[in-house]
Amino acid sequence: MFWTILIDIGAWAFFHIVISLSMAIIPVHFFEKENSLYKLRKWEKSGELWERLFSVRLWKHLIPDGSKIIRKGFEKNILASNDKRYLKLFVIETKRAELTHWVSILPAGLFFLWNPAWAGWIMVAYALLFNLPIIIVQRYNRPRIERFLSRKRKTRVTKEVVLK
Repeated sequence: MFWTILIDIGAWAFFHIVISLSMAIIPVHFFEKENSLYKLRKWEKSGELWERLFSVRLWKHLIPDGSKIIRKGFEKNILASNDKRYLKLFVIETKRAELTHWVSILPAGLFFLWNPAWAGWIMVAYALLFNLPIIIVQRYNRPRIERFLSRKRKTRVTKEVVLK
């Protein structure tokens, strides 16, 4: 049992590092395209569903930023600027983080290969409990930033119309 636990810990560390580093090198333009994975569904109510169900605002600050751990990527713990380019990049990086954590759930099934079934299910639970909160935070933050960007665009257009 000791060796199985050690193998499980090592396997998860390997999967987390490899997946995170792999996602970090995907070019930005890949995330600029519309993709159904990132599209908010009507039932999500522009991310407000996540606040109502899970009180995201109360705990999202507790999630460590993966960019600090792998020393690569975009820090998403704070909104460092309200510059349009920065905000667009922030939206893109929420998509990268979401994809990273969806992909990080997938290896859980492999643990059934060397674990008893009950331990395999614990690994599945671990994968879900570790990754779903981070996915929820991305799906909560992205529409808020997109709304802010949209308001900035409307304000700029209004100013341009007034100046003409």
